[in-house]
Amino acid sequence: MLLNPNQGNIIVGLDVGTTKICAVVGEIINGEIEIKGVSTSASSGLRKGVVVNIEATVESIRNAVKNAESSMGVEINSVYVGISGGHIKGFNSHGAIGIRGKEVTSTDVDRVIDSAKAVYVPLDREVLHTIPTGYTLDGQNGIKDPAGMIGARLEAKVYILTGAITSVQNLLKCCEKAGVEVIDIVFEPLASAEAILTDDEKELGVAIVDIGGGTTDIILYKDGWLRHTSVLAIGGNHFTNDIAVGLRMSVTEAERVKKHYGHAIADLIDDSEEVDIIQAGQGRKILRRHLSEIIQPRTEELIDLIKNELTTCSGYDIASTGVVLTGGGSLLAGFDGLAESILELPVRIGAPAGIQGSGEIVKNPMYATGTGLVLYGFHTESGRELYPVTFTGIFGKMKEWVKGIFR
Repeated sequence: MLLNPNQGNIIVGLDVGTTKICAVVGEIINGEIEIKGVSTSASSGLRKGVVVNIEATVESIRNAVKNAESSMGVEINSVYVGISGGHIKGFNSHGAIGIRGKEVTSTDVDRVIDSAKAVYVPLDREVLHTIPTGYTLDGQNGIKDPAGMIGARLEAKVYILTGAITSVQNLLKCCEKAGVEVIDIVFEPLASAEAILTDDEKELGVAIVDIGGGTTDIILYKDGWLRHTSVLAIGGNHFTNDIAVGLRMSVTEAERVKKHYGHAIADLIDDSEEVDIIQAGQGRKILRRHLSEIIQPRTEELIDLIKNELTTCSGYDIASTGVVLTGGGSLLAGFDGLAESILELPVRIGAPAGIQGSGEIVKNPMYATGTGLVLYGFHTESGRELYPVTFTGIFGKMKEWVKGIFR
């Protein structure tokens, strides 16, 4: 029997990445979310997280969705989609309202957040997420939920994420042409955080570094609140391209060699160890150390960029429990050890954990975003929104604009 997400029992997270399109399917059973499985297809048509070829992206999305439908026996009509790219920027804002000594209601909370997001945004950008990061009532800060408390002046700090309108429109258009409706769009590392972080890490302070094919996303949490986000325009594809150029091989072969034999630290490789590669259609052998000597400088460059970002945003003061690496790029052997050495912080690899059902299927950093999108959808549909003010205004208009094209 086919299950339909419109019946409320199936939730699908669609990670539209530069390297792969990943569809993770979850089912709500007895009030809990269980993972049924995951489907991936090669991604073409995106560059650094942004759509550059509509038809190629549509075909990649369609393949991932069809594979999920056939392998898991589900009918997928609607999805939660992840978005990334250098066009996404975040900043802090502040708002305040008077409540005249009365009890704070949920309406008052909504009003103070509306006050905080009443800021100038350029015409070519729109607010994607407005995320509360703390409340103050009559000078008392550190309040996580002011509802039910009594006071005269309620203040709110929020973190506002904005994106380029055209980039969001193009992603929506690709999904609609592929035959799936977009319920919501979520900044990818926010989704990943729901799948891989513990409450203690969010409370004490942690940095997530999500290494994808085209970009590396960084977000920081402290005291349970989001503190900072940034996107670096470098990812796993840059490692692959370096190998392809350095060893004069196809990008496909370079990707295979990277995944099977790549290592971030050349000194840890035995001088005599050889690996099999294909150059110009012929099988050859090279020293594995030679391969690592190509990879290590790019790895060090990326980690240095991460370190600079953490230094700039006071990340070393925030991330007291260390750094959690996730995304497909984090699977490079030796990356975590080199990162720990350069960043001088504890580093661990973050994979989805504590998921019901077929959790082992997605227990891999490359599925963190897709799994997080399913969890985001589950919390939203069960009334426990992670980010209660999201995608207002232009997002609804863009969905109608895209639908109008295909009517």
